[in-house]
Amino acid sequence: MAEFTMEPNDEQKEVREWLHGFAADVIRPAAAEWDEREETPWPVIQEAAKVGIYSLDFYAQQYFDPTGLGIPMAMEELFWGDAGIALSIVGTGLAAVGVLANGTEEQIGTWIPQMYGDPDDVKVAAFCSSEPDAGSDVASMRTRAVYDQAKDEWVLNGTKTWATNGGIANVHVVVAVVDADLGSKGHASFIVPPGTPGLSQGQKFKKHGIRASHTAEVVLEDVRVPGSCLLGGKEKLDERLARARERAGKGAERVKNAAMATFEASRPAVGAMAVGTARAAYEVALDYARTREQFGRPVIDNQGVAFQLADMRTSIDAARLLVWRASWMAVNGRPFTAAEGSMSKLFASETAKKVTAQAIQILGGNGYTREYPVERMHRDAAIYTIFEGTSEIQRLVIARTLSGMPIR
Repeated sequence: MAEFTMEPNDEQKEVREWLHGFAADVIRPAAAEWDEREETPWPVIQEAAKVGIYSLDFYAQQYFDPTGLGIPMAMEELFWGDAGIALSIVGTGLAAVGVLANGTEEQIGTWIPQMYGDPDDVKVAAFCSSEPDAGSDVASMRTRAVYDQAKDEWVLNGTKTWATNGGIANVHVVVAVVDADLGSKGHASFIVPPGTPGLSQGQKFKKHGIRASHTAEVVLEDVRVPGSCLLGGKEKLDERLARARERAGKGAERVKNAAMATFEASRPAVGAMAVGTARAAYEVALDYARTREQFGRPVIDNQGVAFQLADMRTSIDAARLLVWRASWMAVNGRPFTAAEGSMSKLFASETAKKVTAQAIQILGGNGYTREYPVERMHRDAAIYTIFEGTSEIQRLVIARTLSGMPIR
């Protein structure tokens, strides 16, 4: 088990500097253009693939960093560049985590490489969990997966929404109900291979922020996938469902479902994304306050502005600490006895919203225009308190964990 440390090692520092350079030189100059276009920035993703950032090898290297800091440090630097473009680069990672969390070694080796493609032909992947009537309330999910034993195939029907890369992905990971009587514990995850008939893109959403990231509905109409596309395999699923039925019969707490396993593994990473956006806005505000003069002196000489900057930096550093702690705990097998993963995501998300708003205030009228990036950063920051579990859901998870009670 790696010791928890606040000091990155030499290799981590080198990777962080490399990522920061890519974010500064490639992502940030393209941010405004792709925000306006509201399209997937394929050229930027390809550049990331060429240098090795958008790749299975890089992702695995960071994911398996024994200190747990590889992923949060990478997320912070990329999202410091721009949240929309960065999400287009890392969005495939959520689908990859879904396979890593629930799949067999063979499934991991087969499907994750196809999620990324190669530098000459980049691909993306999508994780499809939310539905029009079941976002945070995963127990209300309606997408069904029915096993056709004669053909050893699963038949999927339903509609997914808010899917990053939905419809344009090479590989889709779909969470579906296999036993409706078990509620959220009767779910399983499935790989939908490239070109599978019956899967189509529904509505593409025009969004308030993260506009460079493609978000859309995914429609599944009699989508047939081989039995081998059930993540974890049928034997493991049958065992899990049997345990869930037994526990439900005894009134006991039921086992974890497939979507929640993915979200719990990724929440600290989302917190790191929020830290990156908050840090970017803080740095713009700090530079502006130092160089902009009002009433014959720099803006930062005003105590009201200086105190805001002090609070902004304090909150950012505190958020990073929570993210790093949760990331270290997760990679070292420490249980989240106080919902530390949700804590990190909650605090970092709320920090990003507050800090980006404060940055606009410090820049005044300039901050409200698109001549400065804090306006875009503020729009981008709004998503962190919504996706992968709203702030309200994070508070509910924390409260339930602390109390052990089914708080409603």
